[in-house]
Amino acid sequence: MVVEEEENRGMEEGLLLPHQNDRDDRHVTACVILSTFVAVCSSFSYGCAAGYTSGAETAIMKELDLSMAQFAAFGSFINVGGAVGALFSGQLAVILGRRRTLWTCDFFCIFGWLAIAFAKNVFWLDLGRISLGIGVGLISYVVPVYIAEITPKHVRGAFTASNQLLQNSGVSLIYFFGTVINWRVMAVIGALPCVLQVIGIYYIPESPRWLAKVGSSKEVESSLHRLRGKDFDVSGESAEIQVMTKMLEEDSKSSFCDMFQKKYRRTLVVGIGLMLIQQLCGASGITYYSNAIFRRSGFPERLGSMIFGVFVIPKSLVGLIFVDRWGRRPLLLASSVGMSIGSLLIGVSFTLQQMNVLPELTGVFVFVNILVYFGFSAIGIGGLPWVIMSEIFPINIKVSAGTIVALTSWTSGWFVSYAFNFMFEWSAAGTFYIFAAVGGMSLIFIWMVVPETKGKSLEELQASLTGTN
Repeated sequence: MVVEEEENRGMEEGLLLPHQNDRDDRHVTACVILSTFVAVCSSFSYGCAAGYTSGAETAIMKELDLSMAQFAAFGSFINVGGAVGALFSGQLAVILGRRRTLWTCDFFCIFGWLAIAFAKNVFWLDLGRISLGIGVGLISYVVPVYIAEITPKHVRGAFTASNQLLQNSGVSLIYFFGTVINWRVMAVIGALPCVLQVIGIYYIPESPRWLAKVGSSKEVESSLHRLRGKDFDVSGESAEIQVMTKMLEEDSKSSFCDMFQKKYRRTLVVGIGLMLIQQLCGASGITYYSNAIFRRSGFPERLGSMIFGVFVIPKSLVGLIFVDRWGRRPLLLASSVGMSIGSLLIGVSFTLQQMNVLPELTGVFVFVNILVYFGFSAIGIGGLPWVIMSEIFPINIKVSAGTIVALTSWTSGWFVSYAFNFMFEWSAAGTFYIFAAVGGMSLIFIWMVVPETKGKSLEELQASLTGTN
């Protein structure tokens, strides 16, 4: 007993004095890179799903004889499925583990893509979209969580942000080729990254933090040795993970009501607030129906899609490069300002079109400002809310809080994507003025509420946010 108490005291001191465990030698192993790559394969499929309706709109409506209302419903069903997936994402990630949950994502995504590819009527089209939504709903939670839990703290932001990079790469593929490749072929292409992930999961380790939660202490060190290198001393990191997990489990019974405790209030407000900002700024609607925006403004649809497809990936790299240098908060603030200005200028462009002022330039103005909007979205609000969500919730409330946050994202995304067509028909300019106003209000929230999360281990960060000692 005395020996055990001394060991526990030593482990707790290691947690309370994080500088003693700060043995970060800036070394990133091939295993971390491979594990991240395998995890984000499904994110690429997610991006294909997000951009799919824009490139396939005309062909699907013509071949299956869909009305605009039917196609709007088809586009929004990914958010309905996403809400279902989000509802179970946290619990599945705990019960099955991160790797097996990724396999579950792949099952729903592959089935969904194939149902769309071989659809003969609207029923199979919608069923495939809902199944695809369930898969990406799970992906949106488990991928950033898994990456954040396996990477060293000095590169955690960049590696987790690669989730957004691969999503945007999927969007880019669809935008660039969606107008020239048959929509059924594009659906099959969308399923291929998930097939690759099914194979790759066999070769990557489970999250050491999940292993600590389920009580596999030996497996924690084994997983860390694979991630940090066989010769790397993982005892300090292993002790920190296990002590923090034990302290949180003893402090709470991990019930749903735990996340509403006063000490978790800020983390919950940050997670939900950032997801609402991300969706209510209009990203889902603009991404799903960009061709309709180009058509309304008078800009050539095919040219717009192809240029946008080329532009998507470079803009995503900016956030990936600077997230661990500048920090999450500065990028979120810059992103909010840029998206608000982009939306405002798009609204002004449509207002001038209505007034018949320089109507021949409306398409160019709208297209340029859509690039501005998505450029600033990519460096912050487009992906960082998921990065921060994966960092701020302690393991004991990660299931319930993560589920609520993911559900918030998907339900608000469904509202925006479904309502966008009707809002756009009502007033193109008014729609973007609303998005600009949301972007402006988000500045206040980010400045006053959102913490900076770079440069700390997950255990240090979560302890500082919740006051855990």
